[in-house]
Amino acid sequence: MKKLAILTLLLVFKFGYSQKKVLQTKKLTTETITIDGKFDEAAWQSAEEAKDFVMFTPDNGKKIPENQRTIVKVIYDNEAIYVSATLYDDQPDKILREISQRDDFGISDLFGAFINGYNDGQQEFQFYVNAADGQADCINTDANGEDYSWDAVWKSKALITSFGWTVEMRIPYAALRFSSEDKQTWGINFFREIRRDRQKYTWNFIDSNLGTFTQQAGVLEGIENIKPPTRLFLMPYSSFYVNASAAQKTIGTLKGGLDIKYGINDAFTLDAILIPDFGQTKYDDQILNLGPFEQQFNENRSFFTEGTDLFAKGDLLYSRRIGGRPGRLANISEEEVFLENPATINLVNALKISGRTKSGLGVGILNAVTEKTYATILNTTTQEVRREELEPLTNYNVLVLDQRFRKNSSVSLTNTNVTRNGSFRDANVSAIAWDLNTKKNTYNLNGSFKYSIINSIEDKKGIYSTLNFAETSGNYRYSFGGDLVTKDFDNNDLGINFETNYFSLYGNTNYRILNPTDLFNTFKLSFNAYTQFHKETSKIQSNEFNAQLNFNTKNNHYFSFGVEASPIESYDYYEARTENTYVILPERYNSWFYLSTNYNNRFAIDFNPSYTIFSENKRETYEFSIGPRYRFSDRLSLVYSFDFQRRNNNKGYVDRFDDDLNSFTKDQIIFANRNVVTYSNSLSAKYSVNSRMNFNMAVRQYWSYAENKEYLSLQETGRLSANTLYNEDKDSSFYSWNLDLSYSWWFAPGSELSILYRNNAANFESQINKNFNTNFTSLLNNESLNHSFSISIKYFIDYNSLKSKS
Repeated sequence: MKKLAILTLLLVFKFGYSQKKVLQTKKLTTETITIDGKFDEAAWQSAEEAKDFVMFTPDNGKKIPENQRTIVKVIYDNEAIYVSATLYDDQPDKILREISQRDDFGISDLFGAFINGYNDGQQEFQFYVNAADGQADCINTDANGEDYSWDAVWKSKALITSFGWTVEMRIPYAALRFSSEDKQTWGINFFREIRRDRQKYTWNFIDSNLGTFTQQAGVLEGIENIKPPTRLFLMPYSSFYVNASAAQKTIGTLKGGLDIKYGINDAFTLDAILIPDFGQTKYDDQILNLGPFEQQFNENRSFFTEGTDLFAKGDLLYSRRIGGRPGRLANISEEEVFLENPATINLVNALKISGRTKSGLGVGILNAVTEKTYATILNTTTQEVRREELEPLTNYNVLVLDQRFRKNSSVSLTNTNVTRNGSFRDANVSAIAWDLNTKKNTYNLNGSFKYSIINSIEDKKGIYSTLNFAETSGNYRYSFGGDLVTKDFDNNDLGINFETNYFSLYGNTNYRILNPTDLFNTFKLSFNAYTQFHKETSKIQSNEFNAQLNFNTKNNHYFSFGVEASPIESYDYYEARTENTYVILPERYNSWFYLSTNYNNRFAIDFNPSYTIFSENKRETYEFSIGPRYRFSDRLSLVYSFDFQRRNNNKGYVDRFDDDLNSFTKDQIIFANRNVVTYSNSLSAKYSVNSRMNFNMAVRQYWSYAENKEYLSLQETGRLSANTLYNEDKDSSFYSWNLDLSYSWWFAPGSELSILYRNNAANFESQINKNFNTNFTSLLNNESLNHSFSISIKYFIDYNSLKSKS
């Protein structure tokens, strides 16, 4: 009876948390708020308090201790909303406060305000301040998670006090989205992380048993008679570059341009870049790519990462296609050499329009134009110079319509179109995607149907369809689904897709704890299965079964273990690079382990070894990565990472020859039995003068080689047999070096001065020199290195501030 009573009280207690809290705000009249973290204005004293925070993780639902109580207040005026937070801590000397750059929390305590101007549970604008006075902001949706590429301009101040710390924020309405109604009701939540204990709290309870975050916000009432401001932001910029290498004279280049953000109405925003400048974009981590597919790179250009959650619908956009490599290679004779052979295509301009109506209809439009690109070629015999077109003037378009309903579901239509001037390949791809959740967010049904059309030059049409069902709440969860992809599906003009002509089935089941135990803060055990079949023959192309265990200890060290098996031979239709031709892959068994010690400690380490064995004699893969990090102070930290991989007796494609050239009895597809070895070293360091001024260093050294031991012929049966006639030298060795040294200073809200020195070098050879020191040092000389020094300044101009000064 006693246990029943306790259980009843717990249920009532938790049910009470599930109700949305309501906070009343009030309007400033004549008083001005100074953002200094001190709250000494009279308006703060009479404002209503948001308090009684509840733990989100790890002990979901537990009340915040009295000695760490948190009190938040909100007031507003005609231009902005103001937030004050008093964060008590009985051990203020233990508050973690690592200084870091914008959008990097660092090892610091944290406070956040999450605002949804439509109170529809769909999209939150999240604003964070850490105990070192640094800022971070993002857009958060349940479908796409947190997007930190979005940046707003707002003010904040954090102060460490004798009783804990304080935060004061001023968030202008131009940084938010809300309707034009006279009486506003906003969704709102407040967040606090006590970093030394790895404990996260929210004002309105977030029940981790449910598969949603944004729909569990509280309510802000009392905002009346405010109007969405004119959202017109201008960001003029100017950059100066100095480039030098052994192959070219030192050249200085001055660039300038303008980015524009304009709020078409209270919901939609236009972003445009005129005269694009991506010269300070992070370098790509290139690898020795021996596989049949291209290497996929991250998008590092801010225009194509910021506020692009709508464009992810349907998974049709790989923005690196815009301004990427030319679509074709120039043909040159033995007497010709390149004077200019561009590796990338210049972007002429780009714009995007995105937003969502009050009824939940999201609209996204992206357009970009790239210029006609030529290679310049010299005939060394006649001295004649000619130009060959590599890529025509090209127009890229993306249209997205995404209808949300019932606050937790959506159906979207996406279309991508690439039109090239003249007689070149054009492409059009459309997708319908759905993400449906039950009212209580306990079950999910999602999927998509995609259709691609390539114009008459190739005349291809194909489909890609996927469907998945999942239980998304509780300790025990599961999911299952399948894919169907036809042979001619092709979205690679503006998207990226590697495998076609298959159907697949997959499933997952997992168990997790929702509250800590005596041993674990978090614990999750998962089982996964995936099987892929060749569509036309039903041969198994892939079969994978794995079990994975992840947990956090009470000391907040993270551990992960996994085993994976492919117990059946499979038929790889891609490695041979020839249609309807496959190579049989052997059975494979893999195990791995991952450790990440608590980053709160000054010294922490990541360690990840793995081992794979195959059913073929002496074929195996072993690899490990190790990443120690040390925080010397709240200003200075260093992270090193070493990765090593060795694939013994790996089998892979090398070449294809016809009998006319090689006296073989028929066309030959040549494979090699090879050892593939990879080393990668990276080092990053940062020194922060304050939260707005930072020095950063990033270094990466990479070397990978493939040493062929014997050549093999691929038989019609998919088996490999010895080939003693082929004698080409097809070894591969690729090594590279990248160094970035940068300084950034946010000298005014939204305005930044950045200085970057960069050098890099890379080399590919068919001869392997196994002397690591020689390969490494051969890149660090003036003959190999490319040098770049740049200074860039951008200034943020808010039309409203100009209007108020006039």
